[in-house]
Amino acid sequence: MLRRALALQPAGLGAAPWVEAQESRQNGFDRWLLDLAGRFAVAASVLPRWQLRRFAKAVLAREAALLPLDDAALRQRAQAVAQALRAEGLLARHVADSFALVREVAGRQLGKRHFPAQLMGGRVMLAGAMAEMQTGEGKTLTALLPAVTMALAGVPVHVVTVNDYLAARDAATLEPVYEFFGLRVGRVLPEQQPPERAVAYRCDVAYCVNKDLTFDYLRDRIEVLAGRLGARSAVAALPGRSKAAQATMRGLWFAVIDEADSIFIDEARTPLIITRGAVGIDPVRRCDAALALASRLELGLHGLLRPRERHVLLTEAGRSAVAAVYESALPAARVERERLIEQALNALHCYQRDRHYIVVDSKVQIVDEYTGRVMPDRSWEGGLQQLIERKEGLAPSEARETTARITYQRMFRRYLRVGGMSGTLTEVAGELKSVLGVAVVRIPTHRPVQRRSLGTHLFAASGARDAAVLAAAQRETARGRAVLIGTRSVAASERIAALCAQAGLRHTVLNAKQDADEASVIAAAGRAGQVTVATNMAGRGTDIELDAEVRAAGGLHVILTEFHDSTRIDRQLFGRAGRQGDPGSYECLVSLADELFVSHAPRLATWLSQRFSEAAELPGWTAALLRRVAQQAAEAHHAEIRRHTLAQERETDRLLAFAGQPE
Repeated sequence: MLRRALALQPAGLGAAPWVEAQESRQNGFDRWLLDLAGRFAVAASVLPRWQLRRFAKAVLAREAALLPLDDAALRQRAQAVAQALRAEGLLARHVADSFALVREVAGRQLGKRHFPAQLMGGRVMLAGAMAEMQTGEGKTLTALLPAVTMALAGVPVHVVTVNDYLAARDAATLEPVYEFFGLRVGRVLPEQQPPERAVAYRCDVAYCVNKDLTFDYLRDRIEVLAGRLGARSAVAALPGRSKAAQATMRGLWFAVIDEADSIFIDEARTPLIITRGAVGIDPVRRCDAALALASRLELGLHGLLRPRERHVLLTEAGRSAVAAVYESALPAARVERERLIEQALNALHCYQRDRHYIVVDSKVQIVDEYTGRVMPDRSWEGGLQQLIERKEGLAPSEARETTARITYQRMFRRYLRVGGMSGTLTEVAGELKSVLGVAVVRIPTHRPVQRRSLGTHLFAASGARDAAVLAAAQRETARGRAVLIGTRSVAASERIAALCAQAGLRHTVLNAKQDADEASVIAAAGRAGQVTVATNMAGRGTDIELDAEVRAAGGLHVILTEFHDSTRIDRQLFGRAGRQGDPGSYECLVSLADELFVSHAPRLATWLSQRFSEAAELPGWTAALLRRVAQQAAEAHHAEIRRHTLAQERETDRLLAFAGQPE
C-alpha cells in the first residue's frame, strides 16, 4: 500500500508498474488561473512565514530535552518518531519531533545545527512546495530535514542536484547523519552501470543528478514496458509487481530538488532524448554537402536569421536555390532536404565555438549556457551535432534517431510529491504553480543582508566596457578585496583573463575548459587581491570563503559584464557576495553589443548606438530601460518556448497512446 505520508487515491496513480502520479490535464484557462494564484501566493507569503516561524520555535523548544540524551537514547527516540510517522503520517508534532532530532544529530555528527531559517525551508519542502532561500543560506543542510523525515516515514527519497560533483559531495558529507538514523544512502553517478544504479535507487535516500534520473526513468519505460503501457489500473501502479522488480528505479515517490529554477525553467526548453543509431546514412558526405550548399546561401536573401530562436529559416528564394541543386548525398525528399540545409545554416551562423560549445580531444562538447559547464554526454538532435563536428573539421559522430523523450517539467509532475529550493524563484512562481502545481515561499535570511549595489554602467562599445571592468578589478583589489568577474561565454572569460594578465593582476579562470578544478578555484576566490573570472555561476554549490583581511576590507566584489536572459541568473551571480551576513558589493558593466540586447532589443540598441560615440558611457536611465525591455522580451520568449514544448509533448503522448508507446 502507499505510505501514509503520501496517501493518494488510486485514481491519482499513473499507469505504470511502479508508483508514479498520473498527469493532470489542463486547458489554457486553468494554467492562467494557476499562474495568477502562484504569483499572488508568493507576494502574500507573510502568513505562511508567520506559521513557519511558529513551527521553527516549536522545533527549537525540543532542544532542551534532546541535549542530555546519549546517542543510544537518541536512536531510541528516533525509532519512536519513525513509528509515529509511518502510523499517522506527517502530523505537525511528528514532523517537529523529526526535525528536532535531525538538528541535534547534525550538530553531533557534522558540528552544524540548523538555523530557524533552515528549519522553515525544510518544512516548506516537506509540504511539497518551493523554498526561495538566498545564496549561502545552507540549502544542502536544509535538504537533510525533509529527506530524513520522509525516509523515516518509509517513503523512498530522491535528492536531485544539478551535477555529479554536488551529488557525490552532499551524499558523503551528510551520510553520517543518515547512518545515525539507520538509513541507507545511495549515490547515482554517471559512470555507474545499471546494476549499480539499481542498488543506489533502492536505498532509503538516493542522491542523483537531474539528467541521470530522467534518463534512467526513460530507459526503464523503454526496457521494462517493452513498448507497452500495460493495464491502465491502480493495481498496476502498486510496488512489488514483477515488472517493477526489473526496473532500475522503484518509483517516483518524493523528490527534493536543488536549484529548482535551473531544472524546471532554464533547462525545460529542451526535452531529454534517448536515441539509437540511424541506418543507411553516410554522415560525412551528407554533412559536407549540406555545409557546402549552406555556405553559398546568403542571409537575408536565402535565409532569415532569428537570433532569439538561434535558428535560420529558409526564404522562398532559399527553397528554390536548395531545390535547384542536384547532389546525391543530400536527401531526395524536399522537406527533409530543406530541414537539413536549415540545420547547416544554424551550424554556420547560430552556434559559435567557445560560446555554445568547445572542442576538447577532437570532440565537440556542448556548454550549458546557464552554468557554464560542459555537458559531455549531451548532443544536439536533428543532425546539428554532426554538422557542427564537420564544420570544425572533425569526424562526425554516429547519426541518431529518437526513441524516447521527456521534459523535466513532465518528469517531475509524475512524482507523488516534489519539494525544492533555490535562491531565485520569485520571478517564476506563477509558472511553477501552473506547470508543476507547487507554490513558492520566500524564506527570510538568517542574518541581515549587507550586500551593496554600486549601480549599472552601460557603454556604447565592448572595448570601453572591458576597460571599465579591468579598472574596477584594479580598484577593488588595491583595497584588499577579492573580485569575482562573471561572463556569459568561454571566449569572454578568456578575453577578460588576458586583460588581467597584461595588467599584472593575480587571477584564475573558471569556465567550461577548467571546470574540473572548480572546487579549488572557488575555494581560493576569497583571498585578498584575488580576481576570479567565471563563466556563469548557477548551481556551483561551493561557497566562497572570505579571508579575514578581505572581510575587513569590504568583502567580495562581484562584477557582471553582461546581463543574462533572466534577472534570476543575474541575481545568482550577485548572491555570491554578501553571503550569511558578510559584507559585499556588486556592479554591472555592460555594453550595447552584448548578446541580450542584440537578440532581444535590437531596435532600441541600434537607436542608442547611433546617438553615442563608441567611447561613450550612456546615461543611467538608458541602461535601466534597455535591460528591462530586453530581459522581459527574453523571458517571455523562453516561457513561450517552454509552453510550446510542453504542449507538443502532450500532443505527441496523445498520438503515441494509440500505438501503446511509453513516451
